[in-house]
Amino acid sequence: MGAPGLVLLWLQLCALTRAAYKVWVPNTNFDDATNWSQNRSPCAGAAVEFPADKTLSVLVREGHSISDMLLPLDGEFVLASGAGFGAADAGSRPDCGPGARARFLDPDRFLWLDPRLWRPGDAGRGLFSVDAERVPCRHDDVVFPADASFRVGLGPGAGTVRVRSVQALGQTFARDEDLTAFLASRAGRLRFHGPGALSVDPEACADPSGCVCGNAEAQPWICAALLQPLGGGCPQAACLEPLRPEGQCCDLCGAVVSLTHGPAFDLEQYRARLLHAFLALPQYQGLQVAVSKVPRPPGLREASDAKADTEIQVVLVEAGPETGGAGRLARALLADIAEHGEALGILSATARESGAPVWGGSAAGLNAPARAGLAGGLAAAGLLVLTALLAGALLLRREGRLRWRRRDEAAPARAGAPLGFHNPVFYAADSAEALPAPKSDQRSSSRSYFLNPLFGEAEAEA
Repeated sequence: MGAPGLVLLWLQLCALTRAAYKVWVPNTNFDDATNWSQNRSPCAGAAVEFPADKTLSVLVREGHSISDMLLPLDGEFVLASGAGFGAADAGSRPDCGPGARARFLDPDRFLWLDPRLWRPGDAGRGLFSVDAERVPCRHDDVVFPADASFRVGLGPGAGTVRVRSVQALGQTFARDEDLTAFLASRAGRLRFHGPGALSVDPEACADPSGCVCGNAEAQPWICAALLQPLGGGCPQAACLEPLRPEGQCCDLCGAVVSLTHGPAFDLEQYRARLLHAFLALPQYQGLQVAVSKVPRPPGLREASDAKADTEIQVVLVEAGPETGGAGRLARALLADIAEHGEALGILSATARESGAPVWGGSAAGLNAPARAGLAGGLAAAGLLVLTALLAGALLLRREGRLRWRRRDEAAPARAGAPLGFHNPVFYAADSAEALPAPKSDQRSSSRSYFLNPLFGEAEAEA
């Protein structure tokens, strides 16, 4: 059985044992256009230049004709069947100008702690992970595809990275001494670098309710790597009173449901219930959900007299423009817990919602400058209109066409006449499905609900 077949078998075994795994995405392949300065692999007759002070391994899948090559300080070419290099005159192709130089990009740019460089191996449709959990967690298996060369930077600053196992070069490293020997070898040095350390512990998560990811200490570096292309700052959220769930780097729009649970709760079964019983419904199409066990904030633990130091966090976001679907699903989950919470092993639940969308922007908040410009323009236009109205009112008063009376000069109100107006926002019609009025909790000024299925009633959180 070849290396890809071994990897596939290993992944299937992971699925059978309910072990989560993360797959490394980038590579250092010669034929991958994203690794070159002109975003294309070298054309025939080009001069090829690798960073002189770098160390790397490069997989070559095809044959290439080049005029010159500047090699790195240390490295290797891994030649697939039929691959190789041949000599060619400079500029032998019309679209490859004389003396054209193809530069291989810095292979050290790929960092272990960058969430964009990993993909979950077992994610279903509609599922996502908060930013800290997009990087391999303490009990995850890590896979570096056998059909690609790679180089990954460990660190900076996060100390030792711990995972359950590492799959690289067709081998599985589940013992720390084996991984340490590999990292110290030439093959390991070509692929792993940096001040950090990598360690494995074969202990799997044996708790049916799930295990905490364990990346809280590394989250500042995870967020720094994630936001580096944006200049280090978060984009503006596209809603009022946005939320920031545990493990997330930036505010988002949607809803967060937090659950406390008993020994009968099963995280995987509840995740499957969300996918099949809720996200599959037409009214919730376009929503995405992240479900995981997270540390419970001490303030909430003291306020609720709960001894548990963890909780189940359910994050609901909308992939497209805000339509309120995340809030509706959060309330539907509370109603479902009120009815089935005991059977599911759920003791209590709270829900928080972000505020209204800002100018109909997307949940990603990437259009914040455009919205800010629009808001500024509308504000300026409104100010001009208000000024014109005031000027017109003064002119009419001066000419006797418009008159005011003081409050004490106004005609008395008719007996029994209402002094205000009916506001449907605060006086919603009674309904069998109605939930209590939202209040703010300690983590957010957004709307919040509390549900205790043991009493069968939804309560407003104090």
